[in-house]
Amino acid sequence: MTIKTRFAPSPTGFLHVGGARTALYSWLAARSQGGQFVLRIEDTDIERSTQEAIDAILEGMKWLGLDWDEGPYYQTKRFDRYNELVDQLLAEDKAYKCYAPKELLEEIREEQKANGLKARYDANHPKVMAANSQANADDPHVIRFRNPKDGKVVFDDKIRGRIEIANSELDDLIIRRTDGSPTYNFCVVVDDWDMGITQVVRGEDHINNTPRQINIYEALGAPVPEFAHCSMILGDDGAKLSKRHGAVSVMQYRDQGFLPQALRNYLVRLGWSHGDQEIFSMEEMIDFFSLEAISKSASAFNTEKLRWLNNHYIKNGDPAEVASHLQWHLDQQGIDASTGPALTDVIQLVGERCDTLVELAEQSRYFYQDFDEIEATAAKKHLRPVALEPLQVAKGKIEALDEWTVDALKAVIADTCADLDVGMGKVGMPLRVAVTGGGQSPSVDAVMHLIGKDRVVARIDQAIKVVEARAAQS
Repeated sequence: MTIKTRFAPSPTGFLHVGGARTALYSWLAARSQGGQFVLRIEDTDIERSTQEAIDAILEGMKWLGLDWDEGPYYQTKRFDRYNELVDQLLAEDKAYKCYAPKELLEEIREEQKANGLKARYDANHPKVMAANSQANADDPHVIRFRNPKDGKVVFDDKIRGRIEIANSELDDLIIRRTDGSPTYNFCVVVDDWDMGITQVVRGEDHINNTPRQINIYEALGAPVPEFAHCSMILGDDGAKLSKRHGAVSVMQYRDQGFLPQALRNYLVRLGWSHGDQEIFSMEEMIDFFSLEAISKSASAFNTEKLRWLNNHYIKNGDPAEVASHLQWHLDQQGIDASTGPALTDVIQLVGERCDTLVELAEQSRYFYQDFDEIEATAAKKHLRPVALEPLQVAKGKIEALDEWTVDALKAVIADTCADLDVGMGKVGMPLRVAVTGGGQSPSVDAVMHLIGKDRVVARIDQAIKVVEARAAQS
């Protein structure tokens, strides 16, 4: 049997972190077993579903690298199929028409609550029976599934173990609304049957739906898939993850400078483990993953851990791949990377210092853009009159260089220190401020090498003028 899983988001919002983790687990369940992965858009909530949300879901899946073998399927294009099977259940007396209006059902629920009973639909309530018996065949009605009254639903959850629900706890749920549209619980069953889904991976909020759906599978004579219900994700503060915790949409993490492989690695560990290993390539995830290894407990989102992982992938990832994602951030910050050194070289030099691509883009700016002003604090500390001679001597040696190499530039700094009998900081720091416009950077010889000779000389000239003006004022 071919293993087949699916991710089936509702396009009433963007792809959030919880959904992305579910998608990743479902994708890995298929890939780890040599199976297939299906993408389905559950858009039966026509009023709240939007094309913008659909586009964002597809964009988020592609950005995370979660490819699909089939789909995307859309439920709104399958209404004929759903209604065909609703009519079949009606004909087999496994479903029935209910004419009880919403107002009556709400009145009954309030009575049940007042009497300390569970608020639920009761087909045998005298008022419901009266409403159904007095209605004409064409009066407005819904179609309800005739849920078994005896016995229980039992299934072995791949994460949570054996779950049992008595059928007496389940009411006759609506499978077609008054307007003729089918409902979520019914559509899901038909889709999973038609699409050959063998394993359903989803959030724990669907556990209550599962026994209802199993009864529908069995009423249709459809095979029942295996189920795996993932626990929720909590915020840093222990509360359920929500918008107030900051970025909850996957693409917001892109905007904040996280690499897809870092978020993917973080999400897979948010409830799943393989020994003490923290860093996983996609190939390792596929090799090691199993649904049974997912924790039953809720997981807490830790932004600092995500930043640590992101820094790891910036430092150790393929520079060309990092560059492909960094380019978007350079464009956002108006930095033209075609006017300077290879982006991969800058990443290898600067990346270790950055937790996000937003930081990396900003710290790459001086390699590609000249600046009119030097950062005030750095200028005040390092471009004092005493820095004039080191800058002038270093500039002369730089202009005289025949080979533009890191070693040659390192020698320039050392020779300048020796000529002037000063420490390395008296030469290196003024040069750093001169060529970068600030006081923080990687090794200044490596920085100058990437910036290029003409720009380095021009920037030292600019810094010398700043020092001279300061000396004149004093």
